[in-house]
Amino acid sequence: MKSIAIDAFENLDAAAMAALVAAGEVSARELLDASLMRIDASDTRVNAFTEQTRSRAYAEADAVDAQRAGLKHGPDLGPLAGVPYAVKNLYDIEGVVTLAGSKINQSHAAASADAFLVKQMKAAGAVLVGALNMDEYAYGFTTENTHYGPSHNPHDLTRITGGSSGGAGAAVAAGQVPITLGSDTNGSIRVPASLCGVWGLKPTFGRLSRRGSYPFVHSIDHLGPLAGSLAGLALAYDALQSPDPLDPGSHALRVQPVTPSMRPVGGSARHRTRALRIGVLGGYFHEQAGPAAREVVALAAKALSADVEVSWPDAALARVAAFIITASEGGSLHLPDLRSRMDDFEPLSVDRFIAGALQPSDWYLRAQRFRRLYRDKVNALFQHWDVLLTAATPVSATVIGTEWLEINGVQQPCRAAMGLLTQPISFAGCPVLSAPMWPTGTAGLPLGVQLIAAPWREDLAFAAAQQLSDAGLAHIKPLHF
Repeated sequence: MKSIAIDAFENLDAAAMAALVAAGEVSARELLDASLMRIDASDTRVNAFTEQTRSRAYAEADAVDAQRAGLKHGPDLGPLAGVPYAVKNLYDIEGVVTLAGSKINQSHAAASADAFLVKQMKAAGAVLVGALNMDEYAYGFTTENTHYGPSHNPHDLTRITGGSSGGAGAAVAAGQVPITLGSDTNGSIRVPASLCGVWGLKPTFGRLSRRGSYPFVHSIDHLGPLAGSLAGLALAYDALQSPDPLDPGSHALRVQPVTPSMRPVGGSARHRTRALRIGVLGGYFHEQAGPAAREVVALAAKALSADVEVSWPDAALARVAAFIITASEGGSLHLPDLRSRMDDFEPLSVDRFIAGALQPSDWYLRAQRFRRLYRDKVNALFQHWDVLLTAATPVSATVIGTEWLEINGVQQPCRAAMGLLTQPISFAGCPVLSAPMWPTGTAGLPLGVQLIAAPWREDLAFAAAQQLSDAGLAHIKPLHF
């Protein structure tokens, strides 16, 4: 077998790693060694990991290798056999305390079982190497965690990674692992994917089970993958899909694989996606996008032959309603600790939790009633469009500690403003794929675009993303530390 050097590992995506293991050219243990070497070489600067599960990882890698050695005429290895991955530290990992980015949870008992999606990844043969940094209780867009330190953007270590899945974005961008699992309530997968220059997917609300993850806002929380390639994202998404009768919030009754659609069938991927009806979001989404964000939208629109501007209904109102529901449910969830341990909360978010706990219930009820009407309006758009396009963040990554930024002449609070373009969309529950783009004028920093599809049509978002990838516009840039 070939050994994998650390510089070679960072240039392999999940699909290539799985293929090498399946072919017997590289062992799962060798891939794991390379991943851990990469983490050792980079994480003192990136600060993506809060926990490493090395003993477990070696046991899982050795199990894959043993299965590979015993395969002659039996079933194939799992689609992610031997691929190292890590999870945001709000996922339960058996034997590990689920921190959810907090100091308070340090006193909790270790998880007695893996989260459902961690089990899905294990069944697919993936190897878990650890848990990742995040904003406390997922309330933030920057991962400037006071308890565990900020995660640092691998493209410029002075800058944020986005949040709240900032460690998940950073770990992929730094080449530590090719796949991570995050969560997205108001943009917490898409913002780090955009700022770190990786692929990210927020599936349809209810598509993936949330069982075994620490909640933030039950009525809006989504779980999903980030990856270093579109093919790797598809493999991870397919592995994660499964109905879960024990999760009342899981509405997916069947699996909808997207990996086969990533392969040319009856023509090239470019040819197959030409028929997609793709529109470009204007109005609110243009007004809240800075120059670099507008640039990547224009580039993506040209590649996708999208030349019609579409108006998304009530975007600003949806963001307000999302804020109300987020604050209310978040404040209610943590009310006992707010009363008894307020000083142990994250200073950057504790005031918002308190304010949410004090909100009138009438505000919450009005926001939920509006949401039902809003989703109907949004879903009506997809009678005419297959995919809608907009930027994922209004600007590229800001310097850690930035309090304010200016977007088209309007001063905005930096941490909240990173969700300007994601919040209205997740509030509707639509699936969104964030594709990494590379504008000019950002000193080499990335900025992603969102590919938005109708509920349960993740396949259409992947098809549009494939066209951007084929055009050479959407891709990651490996980094050397």
